[in-house]
Amino acid sequence: MTSGSSDHAAFRRALRRSAAGMARPLPWIGHQDPWAILVSEFMLQQTQVSRVLEPWSRFVGRFATPSACAQASLSEVLTLWAGLGYHRRAKMLHESARVIRDEFAGLVPSHSQDLLRLPGVGPYTARAVASFAFGERAAVLDTNVGRVLARCVAGRRLSTFEAWGLAYEVLPRSGEATHNQAMLDLGAQFCRARPVCEVCPMAKVCRWREIGGPDPAVQSAGVSRPQSRFEGSDRQLRGRVLAELRRAPAVLRSIARHLESDDARSESILLGLQRDGLVERVGRSGRWQLAQGS
Repeated sequence: MTSGSSDHAAFRRALRRSAAGMARPLPWIGHQDPWAILVSEFMLQQTQVSRVLEPWSRFVGRFATPSACAQASLSEVLTLWAGLGYHRRAKMLHESARVIRDEFAGLVPSHSQDLLRLPGVGPYTARAVASFAFGERAAVLDTNVGRVLARCVAGRRLSTFEAWGLAYEVLPRSGEATHNQAMLDLGAQFCRARPVCEVCPMAKVCRWREIGGPDPAVQSAGVSRPQSRFEGSDRQLRGRVLAELRRAPAVLRSIARHLESDDARSESILLGLQRDGLVERVGRSGRWQLAQGS
């Protein structure tokens, strides 16, 4: 099926008509500052939108520019990351801010290929920032968009390569950023993991609804992988350790008591965080603290 096919044209028209009704009042949508958009994309990785709203406002309020973030210590960045998980993203964002300051004169690069040079920025984030902040003709592909493409456009399971190709096939010749945001809104609100097809504004042009069969979004596009159990996991304990160290440095025994865990597991968690550059041991005192960064 080519980019000029009637099916793709019908999908684009239906999406364009539905875009306004699906729009979510998120503060980074339509924001004029590329840095604020980049911060939002870092925070949204593997994280629900509702959890990002307050940390994003707090972060861009404290660090209004990449240079302001770059000049801060890593511990400050980690402190402002409170409420979010996957703390390595905070470290990568801090490192990206330094690259932007040192290699791009303090300005977020405007092209996706340059954005890919930033630590922690992959194909989705690079294309999203390039599209939403600079109007680059770029398609985006995340879990939400992958479901839309597999169900509504293709009606079958897609490989990652096929999904990226299809994302560009359905991209309009103008208004690309609006199209990309509508794809994200559609996947987040209607074409969810458990879709709400009965109220979906795209139901009339949905291939899966037309042909039926098993859900093609399951394991499609290489982006729909379930997360491992959180409760009791090392991932949960890592977050609790960082939350404790945000309050004050602490020794191993105190951290283990806070985690309600034994010293061996607590030390293993701390050493993992140390390897990731998120915490550090203070001199001979045996205290642990948030990493300050070089």
